[in-house]
Amino acid sequence: MFPEYDVIVAGAGHAGCEAAAAAANRGSKVLLITMNMQTIAQMSCNPAMGGIAKGQIVREIDALGGYSGIVSDKSMIQFRMLNRSKGPAMWSPRTQNDRMLFSSTWREMLENTPNVDFYQDMVKGLMVKDGRCYGVVTSLGHEIKAKAVVITSGTFLNGVIHIGEKQLGGGRISEKAATGITEQLVELGFESARLKTGTPPRIDGRSLDYSKMEEQKGDDEITGFSYMDIPRIKPEDQRSCFITYTNEKVHSILKTGFDRSPMYQGRIQGTGPRYCPSIEDKINRFADRDRHQLFVEPEGWNTVEIYVNGFSTSLPEQVQYEALKTVPGFENCRMFRPGYAIEYDYFPPTQLDYTLETKQLQNLFFAGQINGTTGYEEAACQGLIAGINASLKAAELDPFILKRSDAYIGVLIDDLISKGTDEPYRMFTSRAEYRTLLRQDNADLRLTEKSFKIGLASQERWEKTSNKLHAVEQLKNLLAETVLTPAEINSFLEQKNSAPLSQKQKALQILLRPGIQLNELINASPTLQQLTATNNREILEQVEIQVKYDVYIEKEKDLVQRMGQLEDLEIPSSFDYDKISSLSTEALQKFKKIKPRTLGQASRISGVNPSDVQILMVYMGR
Repeated sequence: MFPEYDVIVAGAGHAGCEAAAAAANRGSKVLLITMNMQTIAQMSCNPAMGGIAKGQIVREIDALGGYSGIVSDKSMIQFRMLNRSKGPAMWSPRTQNDRMLFSSTWREMLENTPNVDFYQDMVKGLMVKDGRCYGVVTSLGHEIKAKAVVITSGTFLNGVIHIGEKQLGGGRISEKAATGITEQLVELGFESARLKTGTPPRIDGRSLDYSKMEEQKGDDEITGFSYMDIPRIKPEDQRSCFITYTNEKVHSILKTGFDRSPMYQGRIQGTGPRYCPSIEDKINRFADRDRHQLFVEPEGWNTVEIYVNGFSTSLPEQVQYEALKTVPGFENCRMFRPGYAIEYDYFPPTQLDYTLETKQLQNLFFAGQINGTTGYEEAACQGLIAGINASLKAAELDPFILKRSDAYIGVLIDDLISKGTDEPYRMFTSRAEYRTLLRQDNADLRLTEKSFKIGLASQERWEKTSNKLHAVEQLKNLLAETVLTPAEINSFLEQKNSAPLSQKQKALQILLRPGIQLNELINASPTLQQLTATNNREILEQVEIQVKYDVYIEKEKDLVQRMGQLEDLEIPSSFDYDKISSLSTEALQKFKKIKPRTLGQASRISGVNPSDVQILMVYMGR
């Protein structure tokens, strides 16, 4: 019934969809197996993509030729560029999305991707021989062979849902859990553990009083995620979100349910996400705060369903409802469904290589929440990298690895495999030491050529990036060469409260002044208007950032070069750490467990001291 595939992807969430698309677009024959064809790319939690650091990841996925950015742009109902008041390294795009349109757009794009087959079934086991995975076994008894397998199980591995004192087996509300894989892998020597996440109640928007809330509109300009020319909504058509707050009465009502809370009664063993805690966790940990912010987010264009961001909870349903009714604007609210917590299996990611292939079983790749991460964006980028490398492995080609200096994706993967995680990992700009280089505006300039060379990014995408590179350099050179006179530019400088010129000056020098924007400078100068062929926002923004932040960018490039010396020093896979008696006990244990690929990776392992790295360098003959 089934041919042998190059790549099988088990699970069709954000990670699975990106893995299938990447492998197929590289030319591999792919089978995407999902337990429910109606929930492909489901937004299980909030109906939004991007945000702080996560927006950079989505732009990187797009630059590499993934689909998340395009799908997000096509299904957006609101767009905001966060952190505009800070430097460009901190700017982070975010979309509010139509939940159903997002999922249907993903499915449509996958169905229109050659080389992707679909099958609805549960993968309950792996076909394993001689340290290699060569296929999967499904609950219907099918044995399907493949050269590589990618597991993207999300929260479904032995998933348990908690609502107060009620416990339900499932990977999402009303969807059954996946079984069999954890047990088999543990028998094969893998280490597994439990994590938890949660989701808030969904509310009937017709029952809310928005006059008691703060309106949060979208931006006047919509840039979106994708570098391609995607049709996007007009700014005036965006849906608003709203902000309201809990209060002491809300907190008092929530506390009445603590004696029936699965979290406080010990029924939940897994660790929850530190940076997205439940509402009961917030009022317990931050007892001095008398209110917490709630974001009231519409679920789409054609639905009244509302997502209450910030009110994630596993308390009894009645307690949730009574507490919500004391939130300003929610006095008459009607609940569509309660919030819940979900506990699931994951495999500590120190068991993976940079390609996201498992160290113990060749040809087996993990991506998404199975690696201990949280968030659609983190899952999607792992799926992309796992899909690329599964496809390359199937074709017996060299792996594709992104370094920390290449992308936020590289930071995420290096963090996971070097440090591991015992709580759901999420990305922040503070995790990236080279964040001035890893901006959201230049992901295409950083990554598209790399992707094009391995056969993923399309010719059209690479030509668009090449044209942008050329246009940016051309405009920078023009500004460096063009001289502006006091007569031409002084009235503009006075309007900007900037000192007038006493003599001719290069346009580039004037642009370096605080408060001077490139588009305004061009509009004020007839000379620049005549010489400048472009008024493309993307080109102007890129040139302005590169010119104004040149000193910081060059400093970071120097740092990358210096640190790169450690990254280039590879540690042989057969290296015997036991022969180094002077290593600390913790370093010895960590090196043997994680088997770092380079001295750079070794230096970032938790518990490893600089002296341990120096000792390792000496024994390697350095």
